[in-house]
Amino acid sequence: MIEHPLGQPYEIRDRRIWVEQHGEGDAVLLLSGLGPAGSHVIFHPHFDALAMDHRVIYVDLYGRGRSDRPRDLAEITFADDVADVAALLGHLGPAHLYGFSYGGLIAQAIALDHPALARTVTLANTLHSPEMWQLNHANINREVATQLPEVWERIQALRLDGLRSTDAPIRQEFAKAAPLVRFYDPGNAALLADEPGARNIELYPVFCGEDVDFMIGGEVVRIPDFRPRLKEIGVPLMVLAGRHDRALHPALQRDFQRFAPQARFHMLERSGSFSHVEEAETVHSLLRDFWRHA
Repeated sequence: MIEHPLGQPYEIRDRRIWVEQHGEGDAVLLLSGLGPAGSHVIFHPHFDALAMDHRVIYVDLYGRGRSDRPRDLAEITFADDVADVAALLGHLGPAHLYGFSYGGLIAQAIALDHPALARTVTLANTLHSPEMWQLNHANINREVATQLPEVWERIQALRLDGLRSTDAPIRQEFAKAAPLVRFYDPGNAALLADEPGARNIELYPVFCGEDVDFMIGGEVVRIPDFRPRLKEIGVPLMVLAGRHDRALHPALQRDFQRFAPQARFHMLERSGSFSHVEEAETVHSLLRDFWRHA
């Protein structure tokens, strides 16, 4: 059972966006991942300790979690997600941005196009481009094929039957591999919070493409490649990467060092994709130090 902080919907750009706030102090806005379909639930309870001295803001993007959903999921776009977050920050005031996975793409866009709304930006196991999104899936497939060949054989057999990667039988096979691919300790996958409605499964194939695990599509291909502009980010920037993330692995994460040399870069040695789950205390310590010296 998840203990949610007090929350309320905000009227943002003609839709209701669900927001929860916990604690007092400088504002920290958490932008979630699990692809574009996840809600703020993935951050519970791992940021509770940060709320001891900060105002931690959880948000569900349009069509996710407890926020309004459109009748047509194709209405959800990356550009609109960015515009919604910018408008929300216009209501709540500038904040430290913590962008995890897909949320990191939004944080990059805010930092570049709405810098007055971001006090600092932290990019946590995130991406910089559609190309990186494609490589993410190529890495997952390689890991599944080499580490879990029996799972890979079942996936290939299902594809021969005409199924796409977002069809339920293949999605279930990839889910079996997720703890190995995404966590330093696969047992830590059990620490990820979940609840009914926490992830919009129907949105995923619309936004990412029906066969995304093999070829990205949908809205993903229209997301900007931020690499040429990362050096232009003027607000303090920090990048967190997990040593044992086998999808967005360290060689990919080092691109942020190349294209954003002004950024602090930290490799977390006992983390996969979810450093806020596997090394929460280390993440909090790095954040507090970063914000203190920003």
